[in-house]
Amino acid sequence: MPDDLLPDLDRLRADTPGTETVVHLNNAGSALPTRQVLDTVVGHLRREAEIGGYEAQWEVADEIEAVYAAVAALLGAETRQVALTDSATRSWDLAVYGYPFEPGDRVLVSRQEYASNAISLLHLRDRLGVEVVLVEDDDHGQVSLDALERELRRGAAMVSLVHVPTSNGVVNPAEAVGAQCREHDVFYVLDACQSVGQLPVDVTRIGCDVLAATGRKYLRAPRGTGLLHLSDRAMERLSPPFLDLHAATWVADDAYELREDARRFETWERSTAGVLGLGVASRYLTDLGPERTWDRVRALAAALRERLAEVPGVVVRDRGEVLGGIVTFTVQGRAATEVGGTLRGQGINTSVTSATSARLDLGARGLAEVVRASVHYYNTETELDTLVAAVRRLA
Repeated sequence: MPDDLLPDLDRLRADTPGTETVVHLNNAGSALPTRQVLDTVVGHLRREAEIGGYEAQWEVADEIEAVYAAVAALLGAETRQVALTDSATRSWDLAVYGYPFEPGDRVLVSRQEYASNAISLLHLRDRLGVEVVLVEDDDHGQVSLDALERELRRGAAMVSLVHVPTSNGVVNPAEAVGAQCREHDVFYVLDACQSVGQLPVDVTRIGCDVLAATGRKYLRAPRGTGLLHLSDRAMERLSPPFLDLHAATWVADDAYELREDARRFETWERSTAGVLGLGVASRYLTDLGPERTWDRVRALAAALRERLAEVPGVVVRDRGEVLGGIVTFTVQGRAATEVGGTLRGQGINTSVTSATSARLDLGARGLAEVVRASVHYYNTETELDTLVAAVRRLA
């Protein structure tokens, strides 16, 4: 186990009030926020109650601007390339629905595609006549770069890649996919909802045109927060699917002007408290160092896979050349929902991913559902042992 963060572990857990009450291994669902995030959100809500919502927002105008800088620094982006939304799904939809598709345009997806993204693409197929093309996995269980190359040579308008899926521990090779997309001049959309906060993510190195992510997962920000990164090419090519007086200015009775930055994809109304909490969470991770936290997450997950694999009747279901903090497994003779519910009753938080959320992955492997335990850097080996002991009793 890498010990780079171990000297800080007591402080990290003290910063995480939830560790006192639960064994939280559902960080890919919604991670435990820090007390700093909690204090910021509650403090601003209290201020809204004291002086009014607009007035409280005006009071922290400079702090709101600083959130954009904090998110941009975390992603290796420019501040003007960042928009803030209410979720990763909203960010993804704003970008993809804003693409100028033409009938017959091909969109390449992997077996790890999220249900919400897949549904949106099928919706665009029905509305606009785009073609959704599945790129198969390689022998490791990640998107096949060879298969992707073959499809890119046949022509494509867009590649949609999920960096870290909901149903598997795999980390897809986002940088290699970016290089292929650049070579073929294909628009590249990366769903990073479970990679931002879990592992280092640099949009320049990845080379994506769009990155969509959420605050609530590994970033440890409040629910109802999301972020959207747009490259310069994306801002030139995409048109926001809807506008309001924040995204554009009404300059004449019959005319408006778009904002020049990524905030043209935002709307006026949002949770100021949530935005401030997102900024605190982003700075907290930057101060710790995503490389350091990634090393610990990866090591904890590897240890959990090893221990679960030793339990008779338990099968670890993760596939991939690079594995991250998500650990999926099944217990012989037990439905995943039963396992998850039993664990939750013992104060151990996990989640269940069903084939309806990951048809192209779980469905192809003949799995109806899997239990998903997702570790974070504030988890301990003792908590892993607690989970494994509970699973052993079930098995």
